[in-house]
Amino acid sequence: MSGRADPRRSGLSSEEARARLARDGPNLLPELGRPSAARRLLAQFVHFFALMLWVAGGLAFLAGLPELGMAIFAVIVVNGLFAFLQEHRAELAARRLRTLLPRRATALRDGGRVELDATELVVGDVLLLGPGDRVPADLRILEAHGLRVDTSTFTGESEPSEAAEGAAAFAGTFVAEGEATGVVTATGSRTRLAEIARLAQARPRPSSPLTTELRRVVRTISLIAIAVGVASAGAALLVGMRPADGFLFGVGVTVALVPEALLPTVTLALAIAAQRMARNRALVRRLESVETLGSTTFICTDKTGTLTRNEMAVVEVWTPAGRARVLGEGYAPVGRIEVDPPGAAAAVREAARAAARCSTGQVRLEAGRWRAIGDPMEAALDSFARRAGISPEEERRREPDRRRFPFDPRRRRMSVVVAGRIFVKGAPEAVIRRCVRGTEGAEPALEAFARRGLRVLAVAAREAPDDPADADRAESNLALLGLLGLEDPPRPEVAASIEACRRAGIRVAMVTGDHPGTARAVALEVGLAGPHDPVLSEADLPTDEDRLGAVVDRDGIVLARISPEAKLRIARALRRRGHVVAMTGDGVNDAPALHEADIGVAMGRSGTDVAREAADLVLLDDDFATIVAAVEHGRAVFANVRRFLTYHLTDNVAEVTPFLVWALSGGRIPLALGVLQILALDIGTDTLSATALGAEPPERDVLSGPPARGRLLDRTVAVRAFGLLGPIEAAAAMLAFLASFAATGWTLGEPFPGGRTRLAASGAAFATVVLAQTANAFACRSAALPPWRLGWWSNRLLVGGAAIELAVAIAALIVPPFAAALGHAPPPGAGWAVAFASMGAVLAADALWKAPRGGRR
Repeated sequence: MSGRADPRRSGLSSEEARARLARDGPNLLPELGRPSAARRLLAQFVHFFALMLWVAGGLAFLAGLPELGMAIFAVIVVNGLFAFLQEHRAELAARRLRTLLPRRATALRDGGRVELDATELVVGDVLLLGPGDRVPADLRILEAHGLRVDTSTFTGESEPSEAAEGAAAFAGTFVAEGEATGVVTATGSRTRLAEIARLAQARPRPSSPLTTELRRVVRTISLIAIAVGVASAGAALLVGMRPADGFLFGVGVTVALVPEALLPTVTLALAIAAQRMARNRALVRRLESVETLGSTTFICTDKTGTLTRNEMAVVEVWTPAGRARVLGEGYAPVGRIEVDPPGAAAAVREAARAAARCSTGQVRLEAGRWRAIGDPMEAALDSFARRAGISPEEERRREPDRRRFPFDPRRRRMSVVVAGRIFVKGAPEAVIRRCVRGTEGAEPALEAFARRGLRVLAVAAREAPDDPADADRAESNLALLGLLGLEDPPRPEVAASIEACRRAGIRVAMVTGDHPGTARAVALEVGLAGPHDPVLSEADLPTDEDRLGAVVDRDGIVLARISPEAKLRIARALRRRGHVVAMTGDGVNDAPALHEADIGVAMGRSGTDVAREAADLVLLDDDFATIVAAVEHGRAVFANVRRFLTYHLTDNVAEVTPFLVWALSGGRIPLALGVLQILALDIGTDTLSATALGAEPPERDVLSGPPARGRLLDRTVAVRAFGLLGPIEAAAAMLAFLASFAATGWTLGEPFPGGRTRLAASGAAFATVVLAQTANAFACRSAALPPWRLGWWSNRLLVGGAAIELAVAIAALIVPPFAAALGHAPPPGAGWAVAFASMGAVLAADALWKAPRGGRR
């Protein structure tokens, strides 16, 4: 027999603990593979669009246009910093939510009981756990007394499970009931919690629909710019320009037509939507996730804590004397109890008293919110007793427990002896068979509760001596006091939110680790599933991914007893069928699927840190209805990108036309706009209006019908930009250019005058594009309604942006240094007349185009 002390009583020595802490490191969850801030900042400067702009800036320097090159580089840097700061801000907010591991733990060290920081725990430490404690590391249970552990963060199962001597308990779970002593088997990055976190980061994130579509648009526009640049260089050679000068001219044209302002405009539109969502309690961790949520076609939602409150509550009571409905909010011990008949109130109070005396869980007001301390079910019984006008603490002080027989999985009940009476609580079948009175009518009530998916407890009592010999003898010849029906109540707004998803063409499925019966009951109550919708467990799902997708790709399906690995397969199978998948969840078990889905939506209040790290969107209020608001804003982003894309492309038509006219005329018609003027239009006078279009609020019917899965540059955008608004702007600009020459006496067929006359004519073309684009900005607010139907002042940001841009344009025309740098001068009266007339022409053409639509958005 060894002389070493029993580690259950002495624990590690301080010296050994220090050595192990130095060897293994602190008990901290790793950062889950998040790239450093420097790498995330660098990523903002090396994606496809940014690389294209770097090349464009370099070519500008090569073409002898250093001002243009520096301006393009400034656009890249400012946009990259802005996008990084937005996402870094969201990251900091998410880190403030890190509350997964407890800060303090009780352990045995040097033979004594000590409280220490949980980060200092090491393998071999002996921990003491009680009700309400969060397990701070992976453990092996040495001793257990009525121990039940809430493992919902791993399994999704809302009911705490039994844990006996020799069982494992994992970091991140809760002690719901009982007491235990356990030895630490793994800490920090070696816990099961960390393993699942690594699984969540194992696969690269899919590109968002917006990112994919923007790449296509940018490639298309860039090819057009290159083609025009090559054609311009060829035309320059044909009119006698030196090859080197012709090459540089073509490069300048190409760079000028690259949509420099598109990148910051998209970023700002996403940021504005992200800020609006933040005000609605939805934290966006990646900007492009805003639009991805708007493209969602399938939501896989968890049950516990997502559709439900994750708060057990007594909602129905049956007693031999009558029934009662319990009305209240969460764990708050306020509300009312409706008793039928009223004379049964005393029987209901007695059932509440018995249930509370048999429980150790309590409710406590913390930070303005009532929370469960210990087992959520027992906390619900404590709240129920308080609603019935009973103070369990006061009764325990007045009449302390004489003897407790803890819950036993064999007996499936527990009891407490109080002042000559025994109160018994347990599973109905385990309690009712021990009763000799009060059972008439209990079976029909039990069946009714079961059909509703309620968890049912039975309470009973009898007179007894102060110190009964054993539990089986004490828990006999009982009088049934009542049946208590408990539920984890659905969130009240969930039913309306699910209906809104269906109107929006989004399929909704429940994917949970909970029991099929419980899952079905909740799904029926919130309207997610109908009576004939299937409820499948993991064992029912095919292993082949294609067949799996075919099985689960239906609205209202309920998938229960689903493991983390199966969630991954489900997300992948649905994505293979063309769905944009949003996966909601709050537990550690949800993290891999949250990462695999197109967009992961985690709960911020009740969710675990691992789930939040893996998610793209965090619901700070854990409210399923917030998802609907986020979808609305996401769809608005897609519509807004189309709006300012139409706006940008219309401008590009007007900008490229002078080069085409110059080339087709063999150089006889001078360039109406120069390269620096085009840059000033793109960056100096278009950006604010485009950004304001990106801030256009969601339309009223944005959730009517399926998401816009088409392309950004679709037929509608192309026709409006290239076939209608763009040609009108281009024709007006060239008309203003020629009218300015005519105002000096020039006539067709004569050589074009140079000097101040040509500068003024170029200024007229510039002013025309600016004013026409101002009208175009208001026209682009809707693809179906003219601006006067929307209200000129309903987008105040656009009004302000347009006013600032007009002021900048006027300064660029009349302030000599600016005008000289851009190569133009203030236009003559004829030029101004055409410029102002262009606004009416654009608005009239837009109204005629929209008229056949009859106001349909």
